[in-house]
Amino acid sequence: MTIYRLAVLGDPVERSKSPILHEAMLGLAGLEGTYVRIRADRDVLSQTVEELRRGEWHGLNVTMPLKEAAAELSDDLGPRTELSRSVNTLLADGGRVAGYSTDTTAFRALLESDRFADAGSILLIGAGGSAAAAMAAIDGERPVYVGARRRERAERLTATFGGEVVRWGAAVAGSLVINTTPLGMNGENLPGEILSACRGLIDLPYGGAPTPAIRSAARLEIPHADGQEFLVRQAVESFRLWTGANIDHLELLSAVRNV
Repeated sequence: MTIYRLAVLGDPVERSKSPILHEAMLGLAGLEGTYVRIRADRDVLSQTVEELRRGEWHGLNVTMPLKEAAAELSDDLGPRTELSRSVNTLLADGGRVAGYSTDTTAFRALLESDRFADAGSILLIGAGGSAAAAMAAIDGERPVYVGARRRERAERLTATFGGEVVRWGAAVAGSLVINTTPLGMNGENLPGEILSACRGLIDLPYGGAPTPAIRSAARLEIPHADGQEFLVRQAVESFRLWTGANIDHLELLSAVRNV
């Protein structure tokens, strides 16, 4: 019987709920294994990827700020991942390391849901790896506006995927706001009047309580998806890639909200 060795790498990583999710999925699938957190910089990531290549791990997750580095360390990239160059899931086969963005899969599922059908455009906050994964999921189907503190990063993102750069904190009326930055993880608000003008919110940060943006969206009756839902959706896809097991994301979401 395979005993799975799985891990998540990043910095910070101490508060990651991924071990809780994946250990729960191992139980649901009737599989044995462990899933651990590894605080990592690029050097530690590179070393761990080589261990994966040698078969010492069955799968790795990668979180901020290493998703672009994970793409560079991959031998092969999955669908929609080559363009985004943002990898959060790694597995090895025959000595080759394959990188996938299950973030893109999670974004795609949310964008295709009826929840956000009324939003005619998208305001993307941030321009890092998660933002690139979102762009790969959007795939030019709606007008996209990108706001980032570092305008040059937003310009690089739109040069690759299309879209228009807007100033940091600018609102876009009728948009679906996708916050890919850490804003909210420590109680920060989103800048300006972004929320009051939008028709939907996908807010990636998560912690022990809803972010201010999620609380505001609920109060304003704006359709929303929080970071825990997003985490569960991408985790289910990572687990499927590693083990072949399909887990119901709603069952997992109910469990994580109680942890």
